[in-house]
Amino acid sequence: MVVYADLIFLLNLLMDAAMLIATVRVRKLKVRWWRIASSAGIGASYVVLMFVPALSIFFTFSVKCLFCIAMILTAFGFGSLQHFLRNLGTFLLINFVTAGGIFGIHYFFQSSGNVMNGIMFTHSGGLAYQVQISLVFILVVAVVMIGWFQTIFSSVKQRGEFVQTLAEVQINIEQHFTSCVGLIDTGNQLFDPLTRTPVMVLEASEWKDILPSVWLEKIRSANVDQIITSMGTETFIWQDRMRLVPYKGVNRNTEFMLAIKPDKVVIVHKDQKYESVKVLIGLHGGKLCSDGSYSAIIHPTLVATV
Repeated sequence: MVVYADLIFLLNLLMDAAMLIATVRVRKLKVRWWRIASSAGIGASYVVLMFVPALSIFFTFSVKCLFCIAMILTAFGFGSLQHFLRNLGTFLLINFVTAGGIFGIHYFFQSSGNVMNGIMFTHSGGLAYQVQISLVFILVVAVVMIGWFQTIFSSVKQRGEFVQTLAEVQINIEQHFTSCVGLIDTGNQLFDPLTRTPVMVLEASEWKDILPSVWLEKIRSANVDQIITSMGTETFIWQDRMRLVPYKGVNRNTEFMLAIKPDKVVIVHKDQKYESVKVLIGLHGGKLCSDGSYSAIIHPTLVATV
């Protein structure tokens, strides 16, 4: 059997470099390219040592751990124990995901005949499997798996950060209580221009049992000014609480939002409770979130600590 050590070294150099770069992106680190190249060189050199029988001592668990630690220290330095362990754990996780993906995809495309041909018996009578995977297949699948892992990890992390900005909201108007989940939006700077009262936006459908159906249609079609001009023709118990709040639309034109003055709004975020009486509830005709994760947008001043 002919072994091309240079090709094996190059393949492992590229794979180690790709996994180190993925670790950098996942951990959002800043490193120099030569540190990544040196670390990948250490990993690729270790694989080449497998073809030197006299160096069999290098293939013990302890030596493998030492090489792995050397790669992490070369690429990212030590910094602190927590920093080092997080880098090491992320790198190993990417390694396991990539290796598992390569073997999984390889056997997914195998036929039963190919699998049976790869079975052989050992001297102890046990079964062993002969794995024959091309270098091109390994390289292509490794790149795909690393990219897939980065995408999934990033989306999970973004979802975790997104959940941190959600809060429980309770709106109290007379004897009516409305509970929902709201998103704390630091970019929401909507105020009533006359009273400088912050405006929290709520999906109008949350009050579909209270608002007249004609009003709901006009809110959805952005014709809220017609609601004010037609007041008195529809029965609504909170007419004296209604306000029109101007705001800039997507096309930078001035539009109006129908708002209602509540008695109190209570927001619970990270085990802290915030109560506000100076607030308006602006009604939005559509869906604020496509997956229904939240139905209100909370003004940041409502959760600001005094």
